[in-house]
Amino acid sequence: MNQLRLDPLSGRWVVVSTERANRPSSFVLRSQPVQDDTTRPCPFCPGHEEASPPALETYGPTGSWLVRVVPNLYPAFEGDEPFVVANRGPVFTQATAGGIHEILILSPEHDATWAMISEEQSGLVMAALRDRLDEHSQRPNLRYTQAIVNSGREAGASLEHPHGQLLGMSFVPRELAEEQARFARFAGSCLLCTTVDAEEGVGHRVIYADDRVVVVCPFWSAVPYEMLVIPRAHCSQLHHSPPEDLVSVGRSIRACLNQLRDRIGDVAYNIVFHSAPYRLSEPFHWHAHIWPKATTMAGFEMGTGVAINVIAPELAADELRVAVPAL
Repeated sequence: MNQLRLDPLSGRWVVVSTERANRPSSFVLRSQPVQDDTTRPCPFCPGHEEASPPALETYGPTGSWLVRVVPNLYPAFEGDEPFVVANRGPVFTQATAGGIHEILILSPEHDATWAMISEEQSGLVMAALRDRLDEHSQRPNLRYTQAIVNSGREAGASLEHPHGQLLGMSFVPRELAEEQARFARFAGSCLLCTTVDAEEGVGHRVIYADDRVVVVCPFWSAVPYEMLVIPRAHCSQLHHSPPEDLVSVGRSIRACLNQLRDRIGDVAYNIVFHSAPYRLSEPFHWHAHIWPKATTMAGFEMGTGVAINVIAPELAADELRVAVPAL
């Protein structure tokens, strides 16, 4: 039976319509390479460091690196300008695009996606995220940093070598402002602390849980096999979390992406980290979204803003559940 489910983080309705999964070719696997030209040397592989600007951070033994952060050659945001809005006409409003845009190279190995790297490596990736967000928070013109990983052409990746991006900006984007407003309006202690308690209480949608992190296919999943990664400890900003929590989050992402690949194949996906805006931290609980690109957004979704999910999150969780070893 079809259902409408409300996403409390965004306020949007989601349609769960499982019968539509019976259509031919319901899921989209990676169908083409990320790069059109694969003959050029990869700028993110060891030995080609000169193809990128000097590293902002490197992690690993002396003389080599395991994780590397470099400025983006083609930044979406750059400069120290504060956010200033100007009206150029009755419907023409523009603003300065000051900020910073960085590349986080997940591994020296060209084909090592987050699912393939070691637990130690995933911990280094999370440490790099923490350090860069902490650095961004000290810049007076930056109000928020969006950390993302796009894996696969369908998810927006432009280079094969697995990497993430950090986009520090001089404004708080609408999606984050809406999430923060939803936290503020929630009639309880914390929206995501309550989500952890409720999901563990019913047990239908938990796919990973240890003493520091819980991963669920949320009740309001908008796409098949959507995952929500929630640290147990209430903390508004990723860069203020203790190292143990960051290691557990990295480990859980690795385990769940492995399970996704094993269960439905090599689909593209986006990982999006939501941390509270700088200097405006509460109420918020930082978290990460994993959105597989198993289906394609069509006219109805674009026209209404209402997603149609053809796989109920309860079924997705049954397929993705990870047996977590005692740590």
